[in-house]
Amino acid sequence: MAHLPAYQPMLAQLGSLPPPAQEDRWCTEMKWDGVRALAYVEGRALRLTSRNGKDITPAYPELYPIAGAVGGHDVVLDGEIVAWDEQGRPSFGALQPRMHQRNPAQVAELARSTPVTYLVFDILHVDDTPSVRRPYTERRELLKSLVMPGYRWEVPVEFDDHAQEALEASVRLGLEGVVCKLRSAPYRPGRRSAEWTKVKNVRTAEVVIGGWKPGAGRRSGLIGSLLLGAYDPAGRLGYVGHVGTGFTEAMLRDLRERLAPLERPDSPFTVPVPREFARDARWVEPRLVGEVQFMEITEDHRLRHPSWRGLRPDRVPSEVDWAERRDVG
Repeated sequence: MAHLPAYQPMLAQLGSLPPPAQEDRWCTEMKWDGVRALAYVEGRALRLTSRNGKDITPAYPELYPIAGAVGGHDVVLDGEIVAWDEQGRPSFGALQPRMHQRNPAQVAELARSTPVTYLVFDILHVDDTPSVRRPYTERRELLKSLVMPGYRWEVPVEFDDHAQEALEASVRLGLEGVVCKLRSAPYRPGRRSAEWTKVKNVRTAEVVIGGWKPGAGRRSGLIGSLLLGAYDPAGRLGYVGHVGTGFTEAMLRDLRERLAPLERPDSPFTVPVPREFARDARWVEPRLVGEVQFMEITEDHRLRHPSWRGLRPDRVPSEVDWAERRDVG
């Protein structure tokens, strides 16, 4: 047969729960705090790709047996790679070392010490036949009939007609939120659609690193804070604030190493950075994307009280634009 076609993941819009009168038109899934990945199983071999199309297969060897769990079919699956904390909750911080490591020996050690789970929530293609045009409910039934449960992967449950209860459960379990999916909706590759609506318990945003300030005291010789940006509709990098909390020392050392080769003599921001943050700043090419948690966005598009969550190698800077600021939260 021909090779499986390449797909881009469908994306959800930020919104609210469906009104009770329409609740029977929707199913609700938990929102997992991990890394989105498409899984291509072809000829009993697995290939994982990130949201921006990068091959991330070598980072997750404990997921390779998925290739033998789909009944001998060639398939394209959609899901989230998740690492767990000591309480059994998804932990983006625990996942960070896994996202960046490619050295085989270190990957093997991380797979033992911090194993991941692939939570599969959709199926896009089976053998010669795409399934993206089928409604959500049919795709879920197909998914559950084909994917045999395994130690490091599973098809998480969906909630029929109980969106509010699912959201309340996500809060109790310390999860990121829920995604409400229209039962009749097809899968729309590469598109962000209100047919998938995410309702989040925490406010997060993706940001581009445009510079950093040297640390002092206990952070002497390390990064003190990062200067953050996002692109406006004209493609100009605007300044959205700085973040100096949420880092571990290992994160700071890793960031310093990654930012060192990106240094440039002038600011990459198209508007002046406030003087107190521009003073002594070290500017960098805007190549790295990260994620922060925050309280709110001010009227002048600044993040209030952001806290660092980690780098997002599965994103590209051009995706971090102000047109998507409605998508934070």
